[in-house]
Parts: sequence; structure tokens; C-alpha cells
Amino acid sequence: MRVLHVTQRYWPAVGGAENYLREISTRLAQAGHQVTVATTDALDLELFWNRNRRRVAQATEEMAGVVVRRFPVRHTPAPQFSYPAIRRLLWLLSAARPLPPTLLFRLARLTPWVPDLWRWLATTREPFDLAAGTTICFEPLIEAGLRFARRRGIPFVIYPLTHLGAGPRPGQDPLSRFYTMRHQVALALASDAIVAQTPAERDFYVARGAHPARVLICGPGVTPEEVLGGDGQRFRQRHQIAGPLVASLCAMSYDKGVVHLVEATRQLWRAGHSLDLVLAGAVLEPFQRYLETLPPEDRQRLHVLGTVDDQEKRDLLAAADVFAMPSRTDSFGIVYLEAWLYRKPVIGAHTWGVSDVITDGEDGLLVPFGDVAALTATIARLLDDPALRQAIGERGARKVIEHHRWERKFELIHDLYVRLGASGEL
Repeated sequence: MRVLHVTQRYWPAVGGAENYLREISTRLAQAGHQVTVATTDALDLELFWNRNRRRVAQATEEMAGVVVRRFPVRHTPAPQFSYPAIRRLLWLLSAARPLPPTLLFRLARLTPWVPDLWRWLATTREPFDLAAGTTICFEPLIEAGLRFARRRGIPFVIYPLTHLGAGPRPGQDPLSRFYTMRHQVALALASDAIVAQTPAERDFYVARGAHPARVLICGPGVTPEEVLGGDGQRFRQRHQIAGPLVASLCAMSYDKGVVHLVEATRQLWRAGHSLDLVLAGAVLEPFQRYLETLPPEDRQRLHVLGTVDDQEKRDLLAAADVFAMPSRTDSFGIVYLEAWLYRKPVIGAHTWGVSDVITDGEDGLLVPFGDVAALTATIARLLDDPALRQAIGERGARKVIEHHRWERKFELIHDLYVRLGASGEL
């Protein structure tokens, strides 16, 4: 089968969505399929709205049997202001029911703006049997992939990775509304199959008209042999950490809960607790500005590593006593699975989707997003109770082994692709 994947970024760009599609693409190639990934040249996600961020230089290359075609991100004037302004305008226009979705898609094509990718999709003669696209907040890429599939008469699969937020109902809090706009939902409903990360995401689209038979629940998985092997003692020696260690692995931003994690740590320090907080992942500009507002003595106590390689990541997970990512912008959270493999207790936020991944009180603990007091108390509870940490971490490890190994997840995706490619329908 000849497969086209359209996505916002691809390896060496790192992120949950990027890792997810990379795993699927690589495994499809290993299974004998021809896989092409059409993506942007963004190495840093912030390149979409900041022309000074990093790009991937190689335009076309083969990676683990997958052909990767990267197209340059272009920018509107003053993109740091115009990009968020356009996204805000899209949300406002989406609420205006008489406005046709086609006009919304025309405007959305500026966020991100990748005209060479649109041109390639319109002119390439490469044959494909199936196309797929991800992620819903980068809907111009998905929409271009869907239009390509319709012109070719081939099936289209969407991986929305919808952030459903922490509101009373899915998609109702201020942030998640930017992932559930009318034209975005229309893309999912027009696709031949929807791959949902969790039951909450499936239920969201079924409630809006998707036939249940067209929705497959298949979040990410892990390959234990690739995740395990970290040396916690080596990490602690390298970073001169002797006591309790709380770790987080994600892009550092307010919506990931990293600011709240820092504030909770500062409260614990002031209360006399001895702990080290290690933050690994891309440091986004707003978080960097937040760090600069902290008192020097607090800033110096934090371990802000930035993006780390795989070995450093494994060593960090092995060294940690607690893993925390109280985020409201995750449709699943693959790092919870990786922390569980090291038998670490995890802390997440009460959000739609993540609450399907973490069973509160059993294999992790959930706190309301943004509730620093609750987060502080939860970290203290785990650090003060080694038996609780061990029990929660052990149950998380069993969950991963039983339900979240990549070989089983890939079987579901592969079966979906083969059935669609053979008949064009499920």
C-alpha cells in the first residue's frame, strides 16, 4: 500500500504528536508499505509564528524507510501578532453559523502558511492508496490532505488529537475551543475514519454525528525495550541531586501546567521540604519570561534542561521519585506511559482524555488544572509516602504492559489502513 501522511512536523522535531505519527509511519514501512510524509520544515514549533526559530535544513530524505518531504513555513507580516490574531478571528467566525466553512479554511491556511506544500499536493503525480492527516489545531494541513484524497478518490484517515480541555463538558473551556471549532469538527466528520486517542475523544465526535463504526480508539503506545535502560544514579551525579526528585517532560508552557509545577515547588521549599524539580523539554518564550520574574535564589534551584536526548530522558525517568505533567493540552500524554514503565507515580490534570489514561488514585493522581494548592499537596503526599509511590507506580507499569504496547496499537492501525485501502470503506 502507498500511504501519504500529512502533518505539522516530523523527526527530528520532537513532540507527542510527532512521535506518535513517526512510530506509525516507521512501522508501516517495516511492514512493507510505501510511506511518504509531507510536512513543514519547522524544527521548533514556534517557527509557525516566529520567523527566528529553527528549521530542518534537509528538504527531502529517507528515514527508516519513510520518505520525508519538508516544505518551508512562510510568514505573514508581524507573525508573532498576526498568527494568534488569525486564530482568534477563526474562533469568532466559527461561532457565526451562516459563514460557510470554505471561508474559514481559506483564512486558516495562514496558520501555518505553507504554500509550497499546498502546491505539491495539487500537482504531484505520485500514486497513493490512502492519505491521513494530523493534528486538528493545524487544520489547514488536514484540510489540504483531505482535499487531495478526494481528488484522487482514495480514503482519508484523520488523527485529530483533540485537546478537550478541563471544562464541565468536552470542548467547553476557553483553550479547547480552539481545537473544536466548527470547521475543524467538519474535517473529522468528512473523513473516512477517525482515530481517537481516548473514549472521551471518540464520544465527542460521535455526539457530533460521526458513525461509531468509523471511529477507532487507538492512542499511542510504548516499546519497553526502547524506553527502559535509564541510569538514575548517573543522572543524579551529573546534576548533583541527592534528595527527592520531581520530574516533568514536556514543552514548557502555562497550558502544560509547568508554571503551576514551579509554583507548587516554591511553596514546598518555603514550607521546609527538600526536593529538586527537573524540567526537560523545549523552553517556550512565555515560560522563559516567567522564569526571569522569579527571585534569583529560586531560579538557581530549578533544573531547567531544555530539550534532552533519549539517554538523558531515560536517566531522568529512572532518577525521578515523582513524574508530574498537570497539563490541559494533551489528548493522551505518552510520557505518562514512559514514566510508568519506570514504576513512577504520575500526576496529571483532571481533563477530558487524560482522565481516561490515568485512573485517579490507582495508577496516578489527578488535580484540577491550575490549582497550585492541590498540586502542592499532591506532590507532598507522594514524597512523604514511599509505599504509596511504589504501589501507584507498580499499577501504572502493569497497565502499560497489558494495554499500551506499540505492537498491539500498531495492529489496530494496520488493520484499519488495510481494510480502507482494500475497499475504501470500513
